[in-house]
Amino acid sequence: MPVIAVVDYDMGNLHSVCKGLEKAGAIPKVTYSAKELEQADAIVLPGVGAFDPAMQHLRSRGLEQPIKDVIASGKPFLGICLGLQILFESSAEGTQPGLGIVRGKVRRFRPEPGIAIPHMGWNQLQLTQPRSILWEHLPHQPWVYFVHSYYVEPTEPQIRAATVTHGSQTVTAAIAHENLMAVQFHPEKSSNIGLQVLSNFVAQVREKIPA
Repeated sequence: MPVIAVVDYDMGNLHSVCKGLEKAGAIPKVTYSAKELEQADAIVLPGVGAFDPAMQHLRSRGLEQPIKDVIASGKPFLGICLGLQILFESSAEGTQPGLGIVRGKVRRFRPEPGIAIPHMGWNQLQLTQPRSILWEHLPHQPWVYFVHSYYVEPTEPQIRAATVTHGSQTVTAAIAHENLMAVQFHPEKSSNIGLQVLSNFVAQVREKIPA
């Protein structure tokens, strides 16, 4: 079974992510050790909360360069929620620079009459990379669970793997490029659809492990 390092930087409950990965057939290992990130078969970067504390915690634990290194090495990587946003260069939520692994910014939803911010609850994905491994065995417009006030805006729109519409605003809900994947929604809270997304990620990890 593949060992998947779940990055611990004090930003959210890691228990439900680990449970989801176990159900998907992986061995999750919660860690903030650069060596364990290097040794794992894949990396998951979860996160809930605010952008600046997330970046401060990552930097204080010396995790910024190790995360960049494992992504550059081609190891499968999945960011979840805040773990998607901190991959970008900067955020309207704070002043800290992000990891800058993905070009682009994090923006706040515009207020609209009758639209709640945060965007919270179930919503349908529009798959812009329908052939992405993340979406295998999923229906055409799957329902997933969101909780966010900010969204990512990649400089290169082709890395978008899915979008979601909230009010009149259609925003990026997932990105995928080679070994780097990240989602704005919470797969661990998205019932069978979310479990299938995690299973698809684990299946890709399994394929990469040398026999």
